Amino acid sequence: MRTLTRPAARRHIERVFDATVLDVLNSVDLVDLRVVVLQGGEQGGPPAIAIICESLGQIDLGWIETGDAPVAWRAAAYRALDQSLGRVLPIYGYQYLFDEIAMYYWDGETEDDAARQSLIAYHGADADELENMALPSEMNARRPAWMIAANAAASKRLPTALRRKLDTLDRASKALGGLESERNAWNCDFEIIQDYIPGYEECSSLPPLTLVPFEQFARELDDIARNGMEMGFMDIAGLCPLPDADRIDDWFTALRRGVQLLVAAQDLIRLDPTQL
Repeated sequence: MRTLTRPAARRHIERVFDATVLDVLNSVDLVDLRVVVLQGGEQGGPPAIAIICESLGQIDLGWIETGDAPVAWRAAAYRALDQSLGRVLPIYGYQYLFDEIAMYYWDGETEDDAARQSLIAYHGADADELENMALPSEMNARRPAWMIAANAAASKRLPTALRRKLDTLDRASKALGGLESERNAWNCDFEIIQDYIPGYEECSSLPPLTLVPFEQFARELDDIARNGMEMGFMDIAGLCPLPDADRIDDWFTALRRGVQLLVAAQDLIRLDPTQL
């Protein structure tokens, strides 16, 4: 029987761990993810494992954005992605963008009349300038029909193949959501992140990924991304402390469930609507 020194045993464990992680993540190409093992935090806690997102920008929505399938189908698919991807990715949708822009331009106001008053009172705009300034209703009106959840078809009115893809995504999302947060590889607690990765409190709180189409909202996306480009984005997809050795099994279980969700999202995006 071969006996390993402690350093050799550690290297062996690291190689096995890295190979297993890569094997699990191999089926994901929607985004680039990296796994990092961290030593105990500043408070002397247990080791932890972080999942970091290395992709930036708009998620490629495929046929949902650029295809000519019925709007009701595309809206159903987009709504499902909007409701599920936040479980595994640092990502934001339209409502987050709208709220950020409301704070940025209109001091939090979301109705046109109040936004106009804000532009006059706090930004020094005059009546003539208001005609050329974006207001909440104008921003909302730029949303393509497939971005509006109310346009989504009911499940029973969708083609069978699309309905199955949506059901698979929903089941994967619920399976991951059913895990306890302390055993979930994809859990993000900002206080825990600060403890294990000093300096992250200086980063922007903005996630690096978005479901908002750049074509319609380029200016708004650029405006809120400016701070992230300068200070860094909140790119942690999950950070899970491991107080006991057997927690590694729970971590891998959660990792696989998250990957199943991402693969289900990939399959939905890559669906060929002409074959439905």
